Amino acid sequence: MAKVKPFRGLRPPVDLVEKVESRPYDVLDSEEARTEAGNNEKSLYHIIKPEINFPKGTSEYDPRVYTSAAEQLKKFREQRWLVQDSQEDYYLYAQTMNGKTQYGLVVGACVEDYLSGVIKKHELTRKDKEDDRMKHVRITNANMEPVFLAYPDNSVLNDLIIRYAATRPVYDFIAPIDGFRHQFWVISDQSDIQTITEEFAKIPSLYIADGHHRTAAAARVGQEKAQNDPNHTGKEEYNYFMAVCFQASQLTILDYNRVVKDLNGMTSEIFLKALSEDFIVEKMGPEEYKPSKLHEFSIYLDSNWYKLEARPGTYDDHDPIGVLDVDISSRLILDKLMGIKDLRTDKRIDFVGGLRGLKELRRRVDSGEMRWALALYPVSMGQIMNIADSGKIMPPKATWFEPKLRSGLIVHLLS
Repeated sequence: MAKVKPFRGLRPPVDLVEKVESRPYDVLDSEEARTEAGNNEKSLYHIIKPEINFPKGTSEYDPRVYTSAAEQLKKFREQRWLVQDSQEDYYLYAQTMNGKTQYGLVVGACVEDYLSGVIKKHELTRKDKEDDRMKHVRITNANMEPVFLAYPDNSVLNDLIIRYAATRPVYDFIAPIDGFRHQFWVISDQSDIQTITEEFAKIPSLYIADGHHRTAAAARVGQEKAQNDPNHTGKEEYNYFMAVCFQASQLTILDYNRVVKDLNGMTSEIFLKALSEDFIVEKMGPEEYKPSKLHEFSIYLDSNWYKLEARPGTYDDHDPIGVLDVDISSRLILDKLMGIKDLRTDKRIDFVGGLRGLKELRRRVDSGEMRWALALYPVSMGQIMNIADSGKIMPPKATWFEPKLRSGLIVHLLS
């Protein structure tokens, strides 16, 4: 069962939240962060993308960069751009995208739950990325950005969320770049805090939706601190990491599409004929065609869209992995026809999050940068939970969650 706790959040004053808040560290590169921060010394990018505090070209893995993150956090606290709450609270965070709102409870999630498998993952992590975040967490002694978790729908928690959502939020703003609305409430009532803790204790599993590397890094730092603490009891703040937990039914998963540089030596005609062995191929013309159901795909090639439907026998609907369209396309198109064996390392392929739409696929192919594009039907939250429950791992680049959590609304200190 899931163990969560309230914590004393470190937050910006209301009048500064829009100066401090930022996009997550891993959705933009160093130069984009430098541009977005501009002359704003209060931007959280100075902590989560601290390479911008150095001349252009400075590696984000330079030891000085990590040290700068800690120095900047200290500065933010001294200047009271981030102020710690006086008591341990839970928090409610709402995001509205295209008229749909999802509500997440901000909690301290338990490191031991991650290590024991109560908090379940569905993706592999890369050690270099884990190490990067671990160094950042270790030197700042904080979870600067939350992990994105999902939990099975719970009527008691839902009723509590609805009650708070009807009140005036502490923060309420439209974020630049994405244009989505972000709202935030503090849950300080002791009865409500107890209810949240008790209801999570009835939930068998939590699921990592987004933030696998942050979760792994936070767990490693927690273990490290426990091992180095001669008075360790298990109740210390470092035994927990910051997470925003959403009801699974509220989450939006978009398609995560692919663009490929070449046809692996084939002509377009030979490629389309080869596809017909495992797919029913139908030419749709120049108008964009988006897959409308499971096991349906679309390809953009030579200024035309093609609908592909996987033939029976090419997939296994009873296998949590075999049912996935990302697995079908990886096996039967990218590996079998293109010779792309490892999606994580092959330089011939790139990935486009669904929020950018089919227009971005068309643009990258029409520009000559890529030869063709593949659009997939999005994975469902139910599929993710089934895979996590089975102990299996999804193929790379399978899920794209939107909207992304904004950073800088709250920070969790490890001591």
